[in-house]
Amino acid sequence: MNAAEQATNLELASKIATVVNLFKFEFPDAKSDLKPWHNDPDTRELIDPDSIDIGFHFPGVSKSWRSRSVLIQIRFHQDPITKSRRAIGLEVAGFDHRGEVWRLSTVENWGFVGESAPSPEIGDRLKQVCRQILEVFTKSSD
Repeated sequence: MNAAEQATNLELASKIATVVNLFKFEFPDAKSDLKPWHNDPDTRELIDPDSIDIGFHFPGVSKSWRSRSVLIQIRFHQDPITKSRRAIGLEVAGFDHRGEVWRLSTVENWGFVGESAPSPEIGDRLKQVCRQILEVFTKSSD
């Protein structure tokens, strides 16, 4: 779900801002997008209400990134017994004019899959940002 729609209280809005700042600190050329999903019926069917989705766009196509845009989806799980909500991982995808070209999941093996992947240096830096984002959402419950 769009990060802008998920910012329902001050704590969550602050955490979303922290995520944007972490990413932009590591990748200063990126422009953040708190509403990466269009508000149309087809897109609405695909949106996961248990995620916070943030897009980042780069000027031109980066050879290091092998993409022009990155979508970060912070995945959550609501425990039915304790009612607590916690981050369980991130899904990160890179896109160019053809669509998705690579994907990284922190839920499984932290490996890149797809027809191309970011350079090893960018991949390592992105994984570090993912670790920091997970720390932001595991410090306290939302």
